[in-house]
Amino acid sequence: MKRMLLGCLLLVAVAWMVGCQKKDDTYHTGPRDNDPNARTDVKLALNWFPEAEHGGFYAAQLNGYFAEEGLNVEIIPGGPGSPVIQQVARGSVEFGVATADQIPLGRAQGANVTATFAAIDQSPRCFLVHEESGIESLEQLKNVTLAMNSGRAFSEYLKKHVPLENVRIVPYDGSIAAFLRDKNFAQQGYEFSEPFLAKQEGANVRVLPIRAIGYNPYASLLFTSDKLKKDHPELVAKMTRACRKGWQAYLREPLETNEHLQSLNPELTPGVLEFGVKAIVPLTTVEDGSFGQMQLDRWKTLVEQLVEVGLIEKDAVKPEDCFFEAS
Repeated sequence: MKRMLLGCLLLVAVAWMVGCQKKDDTYHTGPRDNDPNARTDVKLALNWFPEAEHGGFYAAQLNGYFAEEGLNVEIIPGGPGSPVIQQVARGSVEFGVATADQIPLGRAQGANVTATFAAIDQSPRCFLVHEESGIESLEQLKNVTLAMNSGRAFSEYLKKHVPLENVRIVPYDGSIAAFLRDKNFAQQGYEFSEPFLAKQEGANVRVLPIRAIGYNPYASLLFTSDKLKKDHPELVAKMTRACRKGWQAYLREPLETNEHLQSLNPELTPGVLEFGVKAIVPLTTVEDGSFGQMQLDRWKTLVEQLVEVGLIEKDAVKPEDCFFEAS
């Protein structure tokens, strides 16, 4: 009997220990009883290595905006092929950063995610050509070698809308080395990054934005899962408010955050980060009261374009499901 009693006590003790180790996933949305300093732990997964396009999220952390909302946010850097959409959809992280076209593409594959804040209103996706090529618009893109990732929404849209006469398309390797060697070479890029690097190496660069031919998805989106939006709307609103304040602070006073970004990503230089912020500001609505808000018409157009280039089926995704206003 005594042995049986000891066994029962041991089972109770083990159960108590397991319970103590179990993650608290109830997402408290305000100060807890007897612990006003307690914060809610959440994760934010980036879609690339820390760069200027993520500056506002880090500024929210450095300036204490997450803490003001009662949040303890872990920012997880990304890299090539980071499965951010899938991570958020299955709930392994609460929030992610993506470009707008990834949202309907994910939903079409069963990843039910939705955007809540768009830091960059106008797409920074672009193509670089040499001024010596004489090419002044995407419609004139011909007689060159073009490095870009085929199969991506922006590249399929380009192929659909530009003749690309005598253009040889080669895989994009993430470098500007080939571009620097050949005046008849063009490549994909972002306005806040590759143009600076190429100019720094002495190239006469002309930047041709993809939005000039009508493809214009939001960028540096904050998104979450349908489930978190439904079950914990106050948590999503807190995160959205903090990120908006972070981006407003970063775009006005970027120096401290840029120093932090450089410590996280040593390949960045102060020059490229300074250039990046200056390039991002005109692509935003940071001076407006509507900063970060999204429009249904933009999402409708984007979904129609993805259908047009064959990346999703007609009626597979409802544009109104791709975003919402959290606060």
